[in-house]
Formats: sequence, C-alpha cells, structure tokens
Amino acid sequence: MNARDAWDHEQSGPLFQIKRTVMVAFVLAAFLIALPGAAQAKYASYVIDADTGEVLHATNEDTRNYPASLTKMMTLYLVFERLHNKRWAMQTKLKVSHRAARQPASKLALKAGSTITVEDAILSLVTKSANDVATTIAENISGKERNFALKMTAKARSIGMARTTFRNASGLPHRAQMSTAKDMSILARALLRDFPQYYHLFSTKSFKWNGRTYKNHNKLLDSYPGVNGLKTGYIRASGFNLAASATRDGRRIIGIVFGGRSSRHRNQHMVTLLDKGFRILRQRQTAPLIAKADVPNAKPTPQKNTQIVSRTTGDVWAVQVGAFSQVGQARRAAEIAISKAPRYLGDGQVRIVPLEKRNGKILQRARIVGISKRDAFRTCKVLKDCMELKAPASPEFASVGN
Repeated sequence: MNARDAWDHEQSGPLFQIKRTVMVAFVLAAFLIALPGAAQAKYASYVIDADTGEVLHATNEDTRNYPASLTKMMTLYLVFERLHNKRWAMQTKLKVSHRAARQPASKLALKAGSTITVEDAILSLVTKSANDVATTIAENISGKERNFALKMTAKARSIGMARTTFRNASGLPHRAQMSTAKDMSILARALLRDFPQYYHLFSTKSFKWNGRTYKNHNKLLDSYPGVNGLKTGYIRASGFNLAASATRDGRRIIGIVFGGRSSRHRNQHMVTLLDKGFRILRQRQTAPLIAKADVPNAKPTPQKNTQIVSRTTGDVWAVQVGAFSQVGQARRAAEIAISKAPRYLGDGQVRIVPLEKRNGKILQRARIVGISKRDAFRTCKVLKDCMELKAPASPEFASVGN
C-alpha cells in the first residue's frame, strides 16, 4: 500500500470516524456553552428575618445571576403601585398586542386584540407565570416593554437593589438581565412592606382562565407549613430559582435560592434553609417575641382618639399585618386588615409597635390587638399575609391607639 492509499484508508477507517465524532461533539459543546441560554447557573442562597432584615444565612448572596421569573415580582410591584395610586382597578382591562401574544411559554395563549383584567393578570403571573401577560402589563403601563424595564430598574435602585438590572418584564433570557439573591430578598421585603393589602395574592394556589385551571408552581404552598408566597423561576441559564416567605411562631422569614439543579432539589433545599432560619430565631429568642424587640423606653406615638385597654390577667392575642418605615403606612395596613376581616377584628384595637434595627432605624409594626386566639387564627386564614401573636399581659398592650 503506497502513502496515498494509506492516507485514504486512515481517513475512511473506523478510528478516524470516532475521532471526527469526538471532535464534532467537542466543538458543539463549546459552542453551546458560549450561548447565553446555556450558561452555567450560579448557586446562591440567602435567608433573612423579614421584620428586621437580619441575615440568618448567606451563600454567594451578591453573585449576579439570571433571575428568570423572579423578575415578575418587580412587575407585580409596579402593578400594585398602580392599584395603590388608583390609576388602575382590579377590573381594569389590559389590551393584548401582537408582540405580547407571540411571547414564548409559559403563557396563557392570549390572542392579539383581546383583553385581560388586572386581577386575572396578577393571578396568572403568580400561578402560571405567564410571559404573554407580563409583556401585556409592561406595554399597558409604558407603551414598550423596554421602557417598562427601565422603570423596573429605576424602582429597583430606589428600594436598594444595587446589583439588579431588568431588560424585560417576564424574566425570559437576556444577557443583561441580572440580579442577586440579596437583591431579591430586598424586593420580597418591599412587597410585604409597601403592599400588605395585596401580598396575600402570592399564596393563590390555582387560577382559572378560559375553562382551564392553572396550579401555582410553588409547591411549598402545599408542603411546608407557613409558606405564603412568593415566586418560582427557571430558565436554562439560571437553573431553578425560588423566593419564599414563611411564618412560624409569630416570626416571618424570607428565603431565596438561585441555581437549583431541579425544581425538586430547589424545593428541598429551601425547606432546609427555612428550617435553619427558624431554628436560629428560636435560639436567639431569650424573651417573649412581643416584649423582645421593642425600643427601650420608647414612647408611643401620640394618636388622636387614643383608647386605653387594661389587661391585667390572662394572655393577649393579636395579629401583625406588616412592618413599615412610617407610622401612617402601618396604620393604613391595620385598617385595611380590619376592613377585610371585620368579623374577627371588629372588636380589636390598632397598635403600632416600634422595632429598632441594628442600624438604628425604626420599623413600625402594624398590629390589631385584644382579640381571641380563635379570631387571631381565623383572621390569618382570611388575610394570608399576617402573623398570630400571643404574649402574657404586659405594658406592650396596655395603651392602644385607634
């Protein structure tokens, strides 16, 4: 066999075919890794005390990653803001554009030219995580989704999300749309703080639309006692993400996971983190919750029509419906809670209880006190976003402002 024949034999032989297959596979893998949608997800996790912001667990909390559908938490923040400012109502109809209708799944398959109410839009984001609805919201607020994304980013900066940039309303892949576990915890707290009247929507377990029922992707709502929101997320580049809020023994914590290997792995890991967070809080608690976190010698903010309620024996029950930077915000949240559950809270009294954070700032906790244990638990079944509180009679509940 001459050199030419030997060369031809080598190029057509089985060994060469194997080599060529390996080379093609290597080049293809390198190409896929270079694609934004195939980037390696970066793991991060973060757990905080929702009332105080105290960090209970942190791993890679400032590592930037793709937020995926956790993005919709900010989309909903801006919807709630619009509802709060009376620019929209729950039954306001949003028009669907051709661009919105073309968005990829997950979606409701909205038709161009059709409409969807704000209420249905909210529930579809919470449960189905519908991308066509997210774009519809963006376009109805800002005309173009890009302009809405600029608004999202500006809002993120204003509430302290320093390492977050939004480029769309849904969380669909975009190489510049990035956030961190820490920033998402800031957003979760902002939703709790600024819109307590809407927060219960995050615990919606199913949503009906056009004859179909869509179940919430957040399976912890059914499997972990105390979980009442917030949002799941997944794209290939991010892995499986989750923001969760849970209450136990009168305390609320927020957990964030980025980069789970699967939805099951993500959920199991979140359970571990929430258990850890609650365990740390129990270990640190050296006195009853109601008396523990008050500002020493703090004087109640003077209020009009103050009513003194004396309780010298027995236990006092109350519900807490949020913690806010301003007394007025806390009072409004308490009043809204009473209006939503008058049967259980009608005989209660509004109490704004200050809480001093480590940085010296004061949070105002909104509570309705002077109710029975039964009414406290029934209230939280109605409101979802509340905590039942119990403590021995103390000066904490002696002065109650209406």
